[in-house]
Amino acid sequence: MNKNRQAPDLWLLICIMALLAIGLVMVYSAGSVLAFHDYGDKFYFVKRQGLFAVLGLVAMYFTSNIDFRVWKKYSKLILLVCFFLLVIVLIPGIGVVRGGARSWLGISSFGIQPSEFMKLGMILFLARWLSQKNYDITNFSKGLLPPLGLIGLAFGLIMLQPDLGTGAVMLGAAMMIVFTAGASLKHLGFLSLGGIAGFVGLILAAPYRLKRITGFLDPWSDPLGTGYQIIQSLYAIGPGGLGGLGLGMSRQKHAYVPEPQTDFIFSILAEELGFIGGLTVLLLFAALVWRGMRIAMTISDGFGSLLAVGIIGMVAIQVIINIGVVIGLMPVTGITLPLISYGGSSLTLMLTALGILLNISRYAR
Repeated sequence: MNKNRQAPDLWLLICIMALLAIGLVMVYSAGSVLAFHDYGDKFYFVKRQGLFAVLGLVAMYFTSNIDFRVWKKYSKLILLVCFFLLVIVLIPGIGVVRGGARSWLGISSFGIQPSEFMKLGMILFLARWLSQKNYDITNFSKGLLPPLGLIGLAFGLIMLQPDLGTGAVMLGAAMMIVFTAGASLKHLGFLSLGGIAGFVGLILAAPYRLKRITGFLDPWSDPLGTGYQIIQSLYAIGPGGLGGLGLGMSRQKHAYVPEPQTDFIFSILAEELGFIGGLTVLLLFAALVWRGMRIAMTISDGFGSLLAVGIIGMVAIQVIINIGVVIGLMPVTGITLPLISYGGSSLTLMLTALGILLNISRYAR
């Protein structure tokens, strides 16, 4: 198992640690006002984020030192556990409702989101399934439809919570694996038409989603309702200018921007650190994605290559959606910025997954 093992990708590790450090600083800065108002302790959010960062780094250390091929053996069990958690979270009295979605398991303020773990569970299983030597994904009925059915089942359970943002990230990362595994572009193009129709159906089935779309297209049509979040986010980004107002000097975090420490943390970052600060974060994410894709292309193991694609796809899609929402290019979906936003489950899961990617880099050429 340790054959040809080398040091993990240093640049990938630097990007991870830099983003994590920026995240801890910004969770304190962006969330201090809300933390003091709600809990009487301006360090409330950053202390909890720091705890989960330590847990995540410990998990990343272990996964970066466990041969990635070990996960192939346990991928089916991990996926079954993830499906079990997705089912029980929907049961009233067991699943906890937060932000209008029954997507949490836990007690009081401590909890986990099963949908977050499904993202990694699905990536692990698909990488194993589609990397089998005799698997022919170009066969529409026997090769492509079975994994798509599994992905659709997981997406459906996540949507029952409902959690469109996490579901979209899981779906996007899974489809990147399917595409990389060699699925026919003609088949994917045909199915994408059905996917678009289904997406429109999901929007029309829930009035609040339709309102988010209309609010995204014209936020000023309802500035105190569906357009409020986007407008306040842009009010934060605009005054930031080139260099920002200064760390801790945000005005919009004073009960204007909703969820300043989670979904809209980038708008506070842009307000306080300006275009330079925002660009630095984006360049770090770009470098992280580049190193991840380089690992996927240079690893000779098929399972490792698909696994790297899924993990880096999960990061990239989540970043694109979060930033797109914050700058008004996408409807509000309620999704965090990886390694930056406040959130225990998402941070721990992300660091665990990136640890696996670091281990894959040990065997890349």
